Amino acid sequence: MAPGKHSKVDGRKSTNNYCSTVTLVAFVALCLVGVWMMTSSSVVPLQSLGTTQNNKNEVRTVITKSYDTEDSNDENSSNDDGTSTPDNSNSKQFEDNPGDLPEDATKGDSSSQQDKSNPVNNSKEDTEIHQEEKVTNSEDASTTKTANENEKGDAESKPEDGELKDEETRGDGDRNNSGGQENHEEGKEEKEVKQDREDKVDAPSIETLPAGAQSELLSETSVQNGSFSTQATESKNEKEGHKSPEPEKNNGYHWKLCNVTAGSDFIPCLDNLQAIKSLRSTKHYEHRERHCPENPPTCLVPLPEGYQRPIEWPTSREKIWYHNVPHTKLAELKGHQNWVKVTGEFLTFPGGGTQFKHGALHYIDFIQEIVPEIGWGKRSRVILDVGCGVASFGGFLFDRDVLTMSLAPKDEHEAQVQFALERGIPALSAVMGTQRLPFPGRVFDIVHCARCRVPWHIEGGKLLLELNRLLRPGGFFVWSATPIYQKLPEDVGIWEAMTKLTKSMCWEVKGVGKDKINKVGVAVYQKPMSNECYEGRSQNEPPLCKESDDPNAAWKVPLQACMHEVPVAAPVRGSRWPEQWPSRVEKSPYWLLSSQVGVYGKAAPEDFTADFEHWKRVVTKSYMNGLGINWSTVRNVMDMRAIYGGFAAALKDKNIWVMNVVSVDSPDTLPIIYERGLFGIYHDWCESFSTYPRSYDLLHADHLFSKIKNKCNMTALVAEVDRILRPEGNLIVRDTVETINEVENMLRSMNWEVRLTYSKDKEGLLCVQKSMWRPVEVETIPYAVG
Repeated sequence: MAPGKHSKVDGRKSTNNYCSTVTLVAFVALCLVGVWMMTSSSVVPLQSLGTTQNNKNEVRTVITKSYDTEDSNDENSSNDDGTSTPDNSNSKQFEDNPGDLPEDATKGDSSSQQDKSNPVNNSKEDTEIHQEEKVTNSEDASTTKTANENEKGDAESKPEDGELKDEETRGDGDRNNSGGQENHEEGKEEKEVKQDREDKVDAPSIETLPAGAQSELLSETSVQNGSFSTQATESKNEKEGHKSPEPEKNNGYHWKLCNVTAGSDFIPCLDNLQAIKSLRSTKHYEHRERHCPENPPTCLVPLPEGYQRPIEWPTSREKIWYHNVPHTKLAELKGHQNWVKVTGEFLTFPGGGTQFKHGALHYIDFIQEIVPEIGWGKRSRVILDVGCGVASFGGFLFDRDVLTMSLAPKDEHEAQVQFALERGIPALSAVMGTQRLPFPGRVFDIVHCARCRVPWHIEGGKLLLELNRLLRPGGFFVWSATPIYQKLPEDVGIWEAMTKLTKSMCWEVKGVGKDKINKVGVAVYQKPMSNECYEGRSQNEPPLCKESDDPNAAWKVPLQACMHEVPVAAPVRGSRWPEQWPSRVEKSPYWLLSSQVGVYGKAAPEDFTADFEHWKRVVTKSYMNGLGINWSTVRNVMDMRAIYGGFAAALKDKNIWVMNVVSVDSPDTLPIIYERGLFGIYHDWCESFSTYPRSYDLLHADHLFSKIKNKCNMTALVAEVDRILRPEGNLIVRDTVETINEVENMLRSMNWEVRLTYSKDKEGLLCVQKSMWRPVEVETIPYAVG
């Protein structure tokens, strides 16, 4: 081991080896630098994504996965371009029309707007980090995605649950995990890089929007009035749409909690205490009518303490959570009549009422025994129940395939309409006062009143004449009240006055009977189907309305003490009874003529049919299975901008009812909706709707927001949507991409969960779920505090 005699020789050898080593190392280093430069240049386009995103509007396509197992990619075939497609086209979740998603079918949005609109859910740092990871390591991202999907329960992976996997259907998950939206060119480039690496990723299944013959049904921006006038035109007292003095903002939304006397039950147009106090008279229930503020509120209504998801139908007909509607006054007043009772943590409904203490079903059958011609669920399908109480009558008429619009004021019968809606029964807060009810003329098959406390006989029968306007020719008025079966002087006087009035109105008494079980009496009247009786009267009292008086004009129109003539010409609505249910829901009404132009530009009957086919396809192929909505929890639905009622008609076989809203400045198609055996109401969305907060499980808005933002305050409309939709309820929006982006930003700022967004040809689809979130900061509404 000691240095030997060969040390000099070894020293020379070491020097030579050192030079060779340096040369070799330098050569290898140059090679490595060259390789590094080559590899670096190959990823420059991908790395530049982060830079281009700061300079361009991001575009994202949210896709949905088919309900196959994780190895379902083995069943997929490849196109010539190398992209994977499903073998079976039936696996698509969205089929508004055939075809796959084109490469340019993307949704425009701005990441900067997202960051501002949703500071809670969207962390900028997390987004940038994940974006870099996604660009540089596709395989890791794919692995993470698969792992996340595997963590979902079986309930989310099964087709019958109607829910899509979280990573691919929910906007929040997509944004948080993808770090923003890629535009079309960048997405395509990334897709090509991933193609060879992600052989085990399932092929997506996409909703495609209508094309060809059906495209005009989605593009509501081109809707014309056709042969239909608007309710605003028909109603002579229609006000101009309210406009907010404040300009709309695209981001930076700051929500506050409403501080009002009504608290969690706030209905802006019915709780305007300032306007109510200034009324000169309340003799005709003016204080129960709508008094909308000039500028609708943009604050959010608080939740009742202890609020939880409502009980599902049909159990909800018998009981609801007490904390969801924490009112006991009605139970104290009407508990002995089996209206409502407090039972532990529930409010229970035995199914009774003032006139049917022993149950609504017996009472319903008793009415038909008096007049068999009524034919519940066949001839008689759409009913108006005035003074409905907690709406048990309408709730049990569902068992007879009858749809009932239950109506009652917001009065001392605390929360009666709110009880009805929480039970899953259609109801509306309204009163018969000084104005016509917001329904067209000649649409209800039956009007019912059971001790409804309406003085039909006074002031020339003005209120009963309003019912006459609403009844179809040949329709029935079912009246159950003490004057029919009691002999007290007041009751006798009212009975005599009603007898005289109904006779002068040419209403025929079809039957009077006494229910021995409930010990009440019922009288049934029928409206004439011709003008023969009117013409034969010795006195023109009540008078016939002038020909210029439109019976369909109903938006803020004063009551008229007159009767409209019965239509007798064959092609006129009301000249004959509609088809029996359920045939009437699918057939074009007899009075829709080919000479009339429909809303979408076709002949009216063809327009009607095309609309129905369109919505059947959308609901069946898309909504039921593709939006992640648990339809078993859906009962109360509103179509916020209905046309022919096709959306509601497509849901007719579900345990669902739909409130069809026809805007006052849209074509007046509401009579068509009623002719189909459905129901609805006129409304101006520049004002709040006459319903309690948390009334609906699902709202459907087809090109509503784009119409409203050009007319009034869209922020107020979004706040109204939040008010009437239940927590964990869903909103489906179909509109322009620009409007979808704006609405999505607002809803994200309220911590709503974006379950799906999709766009094509500047038209978009958005599905979001409301959260339980409420803001902390409070805003006092001066007109609603008193």
